[in-house]
Amino acid sequence: MDMSAAEIKRAASAQPQSSSPAEPNGSEILVRCLQAEGVKFLWGYPGGAVLYIYDALYKQDSIEHVLVRHEQAAVHAADGYARATGNVGVALVTSGPGVTNAVTGIATAYMDSIPMVIITGQVPTPAIGLDAFQECDTVGITRPIVKHNFLVKDVRDLALTLKKAFHIARTGRPGPVVVDIPKDVSLKTTPFHYPATVEMRSYNPARKGHGGQIRKAVQLLLAAKRPYIYTGGGVVLGNAAAELRELVNLLGYPCTNTLMGLGSMPASDPKFLGMLGMHGTYEANMTMQNCDVLLAVGARFDDRVIGNPKHFASVERKIVHIDIDPSSISKRVKVDIPIVGDVKDVLQELIAQIKEAQAKPDVQALSAWWGQINEWRKRECLKYKNSTEVIKPQYVVETLCELTKGRDTYITSDVGQHQMWAAQFYRFEEPRRWINSGGLGTMGVGLPYAMGIKLAKPESDVFCVTGEGSIQMCIQELSTCQQYKTPVKIVSLNNRYLGMVRQWQELDYGGRYSHSYMDALPDFVKLAEAYGHVGLLVEKPSDVEPALREAIKLKDRTVFLDIRTDPTENVWPMVQAGKGISEMLLGSEDL
Repeated sequence: MDMSAAEIKRAASAQPQSSSPAEPNGSEILVRCLQAEGVKFLWGYPGGAVLYIYDALYKQDSIEHVLVRHEQAAVHAADGYARATGNVGVALVTSGPGVTNAVTGIATAYMDSIPMVIITGQVPTPAIGLDAFQECDTVGITRPIVKHNFLVKDVRDLALTLKKAFHIARTGRPGPVVVDIPKDVSLKTTPFHYPATVEMRSYNPARKGHGGQIRKAVQLLLAAKRPYIYTGGGVVLGNAAAELRELVNLLGYPCTNTLMGLGSMPASDPKFLGMLGMHGTYEANMTMQNCDVLLAVGARFDDRVIGNPKHFASVERKIVHIDIDPSSISKRVKVDIPIVGDVKDVLQELIAQIKEAQAKPDVQALSAWWGQINEWRKRECLKYKNSTEVIKPQYVVETLCELTKGRDTYITSDVGQHQMWAAQFYRFEEPRRWINSGGLGTMGVGLPYAMGIKLAKPESDVFCVTGEGSIQMCIQELSTCQQYKTPVKIVSLNNRYLGMVRQWQELDYGGRYSHSYMDALPDFVKLAEAYGHVGLLVEKPSDVEPALREAIKLKDRTVFLDIRTDPTENVWPMVQAGKGISEMLLGSEDL
């Protein structure tokens, strides 16, 4: 490593520190590439392997670098930005521990198909493989959790590699792409050219669905007696909410969203049955299990949605599955009509063919189907017993929803009971307003997500609904909020437990609450104030609404609401592990 450092020092002294415009160094090339891609924000944390890159960032002012307090938060913040805007999120970390600290954020984005480019520093090329200081095999470590990754060993390849990285990240099924840049590559010079377009023979994702398959789908949908439209995060990521709404209104069919798809159908639409799955509504799950034709759009039939695949397959139904990723089709559930393509393009073609078709939906059968669905709705599965003595977490979310109605509001969450209550009781009317970790279920994302969104949407209200367990995973980012003036509102449903763990321990482990009680919690109000923010302690139900109103009124301040909620409250409905989606527990009376 000493020899490599000396080589870099000699190379640095052999040329001007500020390269000529005709021959920029790798770091300046990187910055120019980011500018060409329209990058406005970059979240990162400096270290030895990326100091030339940070020097190049210092010399420009079109990209705002946000200094986080932990590399995991850098990736989460860029991820939240990408989810809310649809743009590619960009993060920058150094080699070794910088990369390994970023791994959780990369895996989180990968599981939810979020378009991101993560730039990682690497030790100089001569030192790679020699166990140099702060060296790790970035390509090897991240290979299972990225859409693709690159190690750039020649500065002449850097611009084209970055063009490929952004192209891969945002096209097809989106995902994170890692670009690993050795320190000497960030220093060496070469003429700069950023290609306007890029073509890769091995990467050519389909956009248009097969016309014949779409015609078959139309025939099946129009002949259905008990139809259902099931949509996931692919509709949000594919910006296809308008097309989905047009299709649902055209057919008059019931529709459900997964956790990641919430907002693609307005919660106020009577044709929307709510979220389905492990903590979905009774009507959404029963309709899923009993339909005769299922249209799945941008969803992957994951275990939290359909429960036990054998139970799901016990009822015969025809399935049409639209997805940009062919590997997602028939992965867990065998489908009858696969359609590979961009969901927006396929839905547009599907709608056009339905309008041109001679056949129409069976009005009588559809009326009877809606009659059955409305019977299921009468169970009022989300009903809970409110209290004037103890704060119910559902009441907090309902109140927040009511107070932000009509406002441009983004809700982030961490993972656990509070996440499910937010999904159940906050009624999302638009896509990209609900930002949470679905596939990986990552605690600690809520605050960094909120920071990333607030930078992109400074005039919007951004609330982080969290718990006292999750918020402590990235709580140091309160410092970042202060430095970069991102006034988010943190709604911590503090029940003194790792709530979802406690709930499972109550139901499946005989009430043996092994290490799920949170002892020695900090004074969150004083902690928020120590970081320069406003802290509010809320202990009575009557104080919930005034506290939320105060937080909204303090538009230019980050506010931490420590809301002490009922520690015994559980999330209902619930489908236990190994059960089918119609085998729901609707409350403690079902135990």
